[in-house]
Amino acid sequence: MTRPQTARRKRANGVESRQRILDAAVEIAGERGYEGTSIAAVSAKCGLPASSIYWHFKDKDDLIAAVIEGSFETWLRAVELPGEESGTPLERVTVMAANIARSLIEAPDFLRLGLMLALERRPVEPHGRTVFLQVRETAARRVAETVTTLYPDLDEEAVRTLTTYAVAGADGLFVHREIHGDTVDLVAMFELHARLLHDAARGLAAGPEDRAVPA
Repeated sequence: MTRPQTARRKRANGVESRQRILDAAVEIAGERGYEGTSIAAVSAKCGLPASSIYWHFKDKDDLIAAVIEGSFETWLRAVELPGEESGTPLERVTVMAANIARSLIEAPDFLRLGLMLALERRPVEPHGRTVFLQVRETAARRVAETVTTLYPDLDEEAVRTLTTYAVAGADGLFVHREIHGDTVDLVAMFELHARLLHDAARGLAAGPEDRAVPA
């Protein structure tokens, strides 16, 4: 085998090993959470020695951060606003919401692990928590861009308000499904969330004098 072929084989083996480690970490963390995940458990699950894991990742926290990043990238690829040819703003945002729900079902790890870490307070912030807060900001920007595209009449404050509402609602629906499992139709819930967001956007776009006053 020539030197270039050997180098390519080593790179391929390295990529494969890294993915095996990440897959094992996802499974362990999904079962045991952050605290219950250990390098020893990941090593036993993936069949690679701990030394191989430490070659790819500095420590458990670095590994969990990589899991969050990888899962988020999978999720982000699915979060695309359909074009204008897809219908009205309501139809477009509803399709997007359904796709987001499906992506969270398929790649929930960044949100599941991230929320666990985000709700904890420690003297030294885990790298995984920092990564989650960063990717969460990226997600919020994507939502804000979508709101601005669909509802150009909204001012900056209204866009921020609607973005906060959208992200918080998505968090709540995800947590609800985590608690109750497959009895919750996450796609249907996200579609309902999209319709409520659409109604809220129209209300925020109207001037105060045009909004209905509650009885």
